[in-house]
Amino acid sequence: MTLANGNVVTAAPGGPSRAAPGRQLQELAMAALAPVICAALLVGLLSAWVATGAAGTIAWVRIQVSLAAIPMRAFTPGAASAVGGATTYLVIRNLSNSPDELVSAHSPIARHIVLTTRPAGGAVGPRTVVPDLVIPAHAKTTLSPFGNDVVLMNPAPFEAGRSVPLTLTFRHGGTITVQAAVTPPGAP
Repeated sequence: MTLANGNVVTAAPGGPSRAAPGRQLQELAMAALAPVICAALLVGLLSAWVATGAAGTIAWVRIQVSLAAIPMRAFTPGAASAVGGATTYLVIRNLSNSPDELVSAHSPIARHIVLTTRPAGGAVGPRTVVPDLVIPAHAKTTLSPFGNDVVLMNPAPFEAGRSVPLTLTFRHGGTITVQAAVTPPGAP
């Protein structure tokens, strides 16, 4: 391009070009159009979701485990291995508006872990294996050898350790791994 003073100006390949002011405004408007359309679409979809009443149906399930302990089966390794299963003490809080269920538990020290319940009244009567344990909404549930419990069947010796990893799986609340403290026999 030749200017009025006779100087020749050339644009470098790939370098910026000077568009006319009207063209710059048009390019800016086109660049802003996509986010504006996306925002309008999102607002429309969210409004429809709220208008149909579906927005109120989400229940966030929040589970907390505030106590996790596995009592030693006995004070000596020989006596402990003769006992067999190991019971747990767990305090589980469901902070959500919906009940949840504890559906399984896993630990590297036991191949088989069962969820159990006892008849009303505590330690009297045999344990019954159940498929899940209900954790009511906005409630604290205590699991122990005297009622609903998680039982590690024939675990590897764990009494010499300070804690045992225990992974709890809830139907709606997902998976929580806790370090269950190893406590004296019979103590939470």
